[in-house]
Amino acid sequence: MKTAQMTPEKIAKQQLKREKELSRWEKERAKPKRNLYFIYLVFIIALIYATDEIASQIGMLMKSEIAADLFAKHGDSSVGMLDLVSALAIPFQAVGLLYRPLADRWGRKKFLIINTFGMSLALLVIFLSNNLVLYFLGACLVQFFIPHDMHVVYIMESSPSKHRARIYSVIKFFANMGVMLVPLLRRWLISAAGDSYGWRMVYFIPALVGLVVSFVALLGARETPSFVESRLSFLRMSEEERLALENSKRAESKQGGLIPALKFAVSHKQLRWLYVVSALANIGFYASINFEPILTYGYEGSGIASPADAATTALVLFPIGSAIAQVLMGFISDWKGRKTAAIITAFNCLVGFLGFTIGAKNGLNPSVAGFLCGVFVGSYYSINDVLIMMIGESAPTNLRSSAISAQYIVTAVGYGISLGVGTVCAIKLGNSLIGTATLCMLVPGFVSALIVLFRNVGETKGINMDTVTGTEWD
Repeated sequence: MKTAQMTPEKIAKQQLKREKELSRWEKERAKPKRNLYFIYLVFIIALIYATDEIASQIGMLMKSEIAADLFAKHGDSSVGMLDLVSALAIPFQAVGLLYRPLADRWGRKKFLIINTFGMSLALLVIFLSNNLVLYFLGACLVQFFIPHDMHVVYIMESSPSKHRARIYSVIKFFANMGVMLVPLLRRWLISAAGDSYGWRMVYFIPALVGLVVSFVALLGARETPSFVESRLSFLRMSEEERLALENSKRAESKQGGLIPALKFAVSHKQLRWLYVVSALANIGFYASINFEPILTYGYEGSGIASPADAATTALVLFPIGSAIAQVLMGFISDWKGRKTAAIITAFNCLVGFLGFTIGAKNGLNPSVAGFLCGVFVGSYYSINDVLIMMIGESAPTNLRSSAISAQYIVTAVGYGISLGVGTVCAIKLGNSLIGTATLCMLVPGFVSALIVLFRNVGETKGINMDTVTGTEWD
């Protein structure tokens, strides 16, 4: 064994290093929290979540302008070409998966700050881009940082269990209201500066806010209590216990890592089936990234005088519908349970999708269409939020961030099917038929996911995240 071959000097150095780390975490735990610290933390996490939501959705909210600018010569297939470029950036999510599990070893705070700074830097790169290469670089950085979601782990581990979903959904409500800035800035800046420059300017404000918030979090945020206790427990082990742990192949004993998390998930029923549900639910992913073209080209086919203005007006109400849908998920989740919240949210998602796609084609009031579009997207991402919460509540603290990160590996199967089929349809059939193509993927994906969820996954409402082992449902 590797540990058995270590010299006494190396063992002594490792022991000294562990003692220093133990002292550091004990000091962290002993620090008194200031009055109203939790309110401060919620405010900071809300701003970080807003930056994340804007980074995730800003490109989708202006997809028609970006596609027309970068691929002007491709005409009606420009959105499909932009999706193809965006798909080429997706492998950077896989690179990010190797970085996220480090939070189970080094702490949540470091990666909360790094992730927020990285998302903001990605937006700044796209703001500065004057060609496709720089835009692609910014898109790659976005794909690397936005799946990390350390702010989600942070608030889950810092909130009381009986209010966890409510607090989470209220924070996400604020984040979605922040997304309202994008269509407002789109209307103001694009009309003032023109399509080819205005859409880039829209990226600047959230980039600046994110950079400032990452600095504020550096100064004032504390490490989560769950992580501190988990790390202290590991460091206080005796030398014999630690050697046995380091030589063990049991995934549940490890302090983070993708492979240990995947091994743990495969070995335990709850996480194994939650991963399957995540892959199935994301077969409809293409619909969630193409709502803006569906609106725009839907209004073009309705005969309305100014389809671009109608789409912009609709997108102003989009964040409100999205925020309300996500708050509803949180309250239902804490009231009736995670599984009930999932089925109600899936129903809202389909109603919202049919409402805004059919409505746009028939000249529905843009504000109503935009609200329904927001209900669709907010509900779609709320289903993923429910699943992420259930995965976090079904994994031990020492593997929690890794387990959430490993989810993206299996979810990529759903993403791949959705992007592959959707991109081919957009290029071959044209932008106007994207809505029909996405509906044909959305419905079977949701139905199969919900069947598996209710037949094979246990409820996690009220679980104690400090003591959960992940074996409770075996």
